[in-house]
Amino acid sequence: MTKCPECDADIDLDEDEVEEGEIVSCAECDVELEVTQIHPVHLIAISEDEDDDEDDDDEDDEEKEPKIADDADDDPGADDEEGDEE
Repeated sequence: MTKCPECDADIDLDEDEVEEGEIVSCAECDVELEVTQIHPVHLIAISEDEDDDEDDDDEDDEEKEPKIADDADDDPGADDEEGDEE
């Protein structure tokens, strides 16, 4: 027996019947919970907002990479030196 971390309701999970990483739902508040430990069973609430934030961070990183590459191509000092040597 364990408790929901969101609403403190009792959740009856047998540690022999669940696996780490398994997703279960609380019958009282309908929040999705991830099993993070089996002996004893420990649950954490899965927040959709956290998943969205991770996706946003990934998109931000992808957007930054091309900008850095574009800046390197547009380096005016490198172009001037090559033109002077010829």
